[in-house]
Amino acid sequence: MPKVSVEIPQELLDDLDEHVGDEGKFVNRSDAVRASIRKTLDMLDDIDRRHGRVETDESESH
Repeated sequence: MPKVSVEIPQELLDDLDEHVGDEGKFVNRSDAVRASIRKTLDMLDDIDRRHGRVETDESESH
């Protein structure tokens, strides 16, 4: 899996860390960042579909 480096403000990183670890929703920071990216991309795809900017599976079959 490729590695990516990003700069993140400390406040955002602190918020992220609250959700990571034994008591958190994510095993580690990488897991949390991947989940966030997936969720964001899904939301952007939904917005594009609503605005007719991408074809859905249904429209492709017609």
